[in-house]
Amino acid sequence: MDGAGRTVPRDARFVPEIADRPSGLALATALAGQGRAFRIGGQGSVTAGRVMFETLTGGSLGNARRVVRSQRSWLASFAINAELFGLSTITRTAILGRLSHSLALYGALEGLCLGSEVHLLDDLRPDRQRAALAARAITHLYATPAQLRLLAEGEGAACPALTHVIIGGSKLGAALRLSVTKMAPKAQIHEFYGAAESSFITLAGPQDAPHTVGHPYPGVHLRLLSTDGQECPMGEPGEVWVQSPYLFAGYAGEDPGGAVIRDGWLSVGEVATQTPQGLVLHGRAGRMVTVADRNVFPEEIEALLASFPGVRAVAVLPVADAARGAVLVAVVQGDPSCSDSIMAAARAALGPLIAPKRLIWIADWPRLPSGKTDLAALREGAGPWP
Repeated sequence: MDGAGRTVPRDARFVPEIADRPSGLALATALAGQGRAFRIGGQGSVTAGRVMFETLTGGSLGNARRVVRSQRSWLASFAINAELFGLSTITRTAILGRLSHSLALYGALEGLCLGSEVHLLDDLRPDRQRAALAARAITHLYATPAQLRLLAEGEGAACPALTHVIIGGSKLGAALRLSVTKMAPKAQIHEFYGAAESSFITLAGPQDAPHTVGHPYPGVHLRLLSTDGQECPMGEPGEVWVQSPYLFAGYAGEDPGGAVIRDGWLSVGEVATQTPQGLVLHGRAGRMVTVADRNVFPEEIEALLASFPGVRAVAVLPVADAARGAVLVAVVQGDPSCSDSIMAAARAALGPLIAPKRLIWIADWPRLPSGKTDLAALREGAGPWP
């Protein structure tokens, strides 16, 4: 079903390079290939072979990369999710994002393969997406936190039929979790940690501690390694390495990509700590910055700031500093009148050395097609900071 509620015909003519709008036609075109390689969105010719396909990374640290994976690598998790989330021929799955984003494409293909009714809502405004969820009695929703924030905050129809909200892309904050619960009081919230290259790594459900990303997804083997390649004990941070049947096959095009594969194990350069309550994710090693001889992950500070009143979106950026190596500034969307309370709360929680030295308020938040923050655009738009 498309955004207008019309049934999308399945008789499209197959081409391997597919525009992601209109999304119904894009999905029908991909399915018409019957095993032939395809890609929705992106640039360049598809190079994957038969029973393979290409999708795109989120691109938050640079341009989106073309990821090649086997169709089997996604099919392997569809039956697992049918059991975990109760997906079947009587469920209705809604997709908020464009199909060039791997999370949206995954949710759409999973729903169709399991016989569910799939509703592609990416061409609707957030308020109309929410109205569609309620009017069409959607039971399952695939979304990112950024998409949910636009959907759940503010006034709108309740979604009593929604039983499962499946979230990927980043961690769900406490305030947004509460907003989602108010919008869909019967829904179970499932957060998964993964990447376009790895698919599922961990899954957190209602029973898991909210500060974690849960425990390994079925079929996933997980280990954390120190910088010298030693396995980290419980409670010590290390780089996340994963082995599973869901891993990608490689990158397409000339971009060598950022993931590393070693002896069948994959890493996308993220750092986490294993705890008895579950995996605690700190952030990308590539974003880590040293402030006054302390390693700091901007993602952790972003999560803290996002929990404060007056903050709708936030990104923490490093600025070179002769005395400390770097200091941090925060680019924020929201209510500038809350600046003093935000700065005071940040200093109380983080200390004066680590807390951002300045808040830069902007009205329009740059986002990538995946829904993630466009960090490159923010760095350019924030300008020099003395």
